[in-house]
Amino acid sequence: MKKNQSILLQSMLFSTLAASAGLASAQQAPAAPAITIYTAGSMSGALGEITRQYTSQTGQPVQLVSGPAGALLDKIEHSAKADIFVSANMAHPQRLTAEGKASSSVVFARNRVCVSARPDVGLTTGNLLDKLLDPNVKIGTSTPKSDPGGDYAWELFAKAGTVRSGATQILEAKAQQLVGGAVAPQVPGGQNPVKYFMETRRVDVFIGYCSSHSPKPDTTFTQVELPPELAISADYGMTVLVSKQDAATHDAAYRLAMYLMSPAAQRVLTSYGFTAVARQ
Repeated sequence: MKKNQSILLQSMLFSTLAASAGLASAQQAPAAPAITIYTAGSMSGALGEITRQYTSQTGQPVQLVSGPAGALLDKIEHSAKADIFVSANMAHPQRLTAEGKASSSVVFARNRVCVSARPDVGLTTGNLLDKLLDPNVKIGTSTPKSDPGGDYAWELFAKAGTVRSGATQILEAKAQQLVGGAVAPQVPGGQNPVKYFMETRRVDVFIGYCSSHSPKPDTTFTQVELPPELAISADYGMTVLVSKQDAATHDAAYRLAMYLMSPAAQRVLTSYGFTAVARQ
C-alpha cells in the first residue's frame, strides 16, 4: 500500500514539475515578431484602428509605416522590410506581384476623390469646375507619381478638359503640389498639412479623398463630391510581400491579411468613409 502511495506521489510530483517547466518555457519564449504594414497615408487612421483590434484579439503586434504609396513602393523595391503593402491604387501592388516580390494583389477597399475648401470659397458640387478655374482660387494637390492622390488630381484635370476646352492646361498650371513629394513645403510639427495650407491661405481648395483619418471628420472645411462627369474612384490594393523571414512570420502576415478582408475590419473602413469590398 505504501509502495503504491509512493508511486502515486512521485507521479503527481513529476506532473507538477512538468507543468511548471512548461509554464516557465512559455514565459521565456520570445514575443511574436511584429508584422509590418506599409500603408498609404490616407489609410493609416482606419488601419490603425483595425490593427489595434487585431492585436487585442490575437496578441500579434503590428507596426504601421505610412506615407505616399509611390514612395513606399520605391522603398520596398530597394529592400525595405515590409510584410504587407496597402496602396491607394492597384498599380503599385500589382507591380510588386509582377516583379515576384509579392503574392497576388487584391482590392482591399474603395475610395472617391473629393475637393475640400474653406467655407468662404462657397464650393459646391454644382459650381466645382467654375471655382477650380477661377483665377482667384488657389488649388492644392498631392504629388503625382510619388502619391496616387496626385495622380487622381491629374486624372480630374484631364476629365475637366473633356468638359471644358482648355481646362486641363489651366488646372495643371494652377495646381500646387504641396504634399506627398520628396520635397514639400515645411509644416509646423504636429500640424495636418492640408489643414495648415488652407488655414494659412496658401491654397483655397485641396483635391484629395472623400475618406477621413478619423471616424469623426474635421468639419472646419467644406468637402464636396465631384459632379458625375468628373467623378473618380480609387481602388486600394493590398498584397503580402514574399517574405525572407521565417515561415511563422510569413504565415502570420497572411493571417493578418485575411483579417483585413473580414467583415469586422471592413466595417471599420466604412466608418472612415471608405467603401467596403467584402460582404459585411
